[in-house]
Amino acid sequence: MSIGRLPENEQRILDEMERALRRDRRLDRKLRTHRVSRRPDPARVLARLAAYRPRVRTVALLVAVSAGLMAAGIVTSEPGVIWAFAALWPLTMFAVFRLMCRWCGS
Repeated sequence: MSIGRLPENEQRILDEMERALRRDRRLDRKLRTHRVSRRPDPARVLARLAAYRPRVRTVALLVAVSAGLMAAGIVTSEPGVIWAFAALWPLTMFAVFRLMCRWCGS
């Protein structure tokens, strides 16, 4: 197990710690079952979306920016502005909907 960078006594202590950790069956099971995935769990993502509770200031800011982008898109017809509005509008509507649901108590 020696990697050659530690003094002999420190390496011996490290080896003893590693042996003790390997004997711990509960830790071993947790480490074996722990999956590292690049993709998020869809159920977890949906649970986070369902628990989203926007603040009034956040919703007001989203509505103001969306309205500004909509006005700028109408006036300039720039594709970048229109796409920015198209990306922000559904998020704004979702935040408004969640805020209204919270205010109504459901």
